Amino acid sequence: MKNKCVLVTGATKGIGWAVSQHLADLGAHVVGLARNTQDIDFPGYLYACDFANAGESEEVLRMLREKYPVDAIVNNVGVVMPQSIGEVDLESLYQVFDLNVRSAVQVVQTFLPSMKARQEGRIINITSRAAHGAYDRTSYSAAKSALLGCTKTWALELAPYGITVNAISPGPTETALLRQNCPEGSEVEQKVLSSIPLGRFAQADEIAAAVVFFLSDAAAYITGQELLIDGGSSLIGR
Repeated sequence: MKNKCVLVTGATKGIGWAVSQHLADLGAHVVGLARNTQDIDFPGYLYACDFANAGESEEVLRMLREKYPVDAIVNNVGVVMPQSIGEVDLESLYQVFDLNVRSAVQVVQTFLPSMKARQEGRIINITSRAAHGAYDRTSYSAAKSALLGCTKTWALELAPYGITVNAISPGPTETALLRQNCPEGSEVEQKVLSSIPLGRFAQADEIAAAVVFFLSDAAAYITGQELLIDGGSSLIGR
């Protein structure tokens, strides 16, 4: 990854932060995008971008396209908004799809021409174990399933240009976002932990290590794949 330019969305928290740190440690030039950028000692180049605003996102991405020769993209930004099917409101549904799917499409479309011209590139979509079903996650499961569909379709379309596209689907991961809905010591936490054969949450560094692998030369012949990092919780026989 030395001297490669990698764009990471949602780069200042949780998985995005861990990915950015790992890449910087390996000598990559990390371009991070996040809604809040104040007082953050980021290991690269950090820009403010509220992906909930498509127009603002477009302006920032255009500026970055002119400034950086992006070799790889890590689409990490997202939102959950848990609701059971009887309580899903359309506004939340639209917001979850917009931030998880539209933002990824928008980012890829911005940097795709230069990747095609160079005949190389890597795209990693951070999806979720929830794409395979999860309580109170209708909107999120559907959005991440859509992003998995995008992953496989983009892999087919972009293979002739030497661009690989893969997805990483974490299970519950120890981040601030997880703790908003799963407080430590709560019944919710115990319920989630009981669904994981390894009996613990993933660490953000473990997800970041998989991202680094997919971006490395060792993964040059892998495309259109989903890697579940979920402690065995997606296993049918559990």
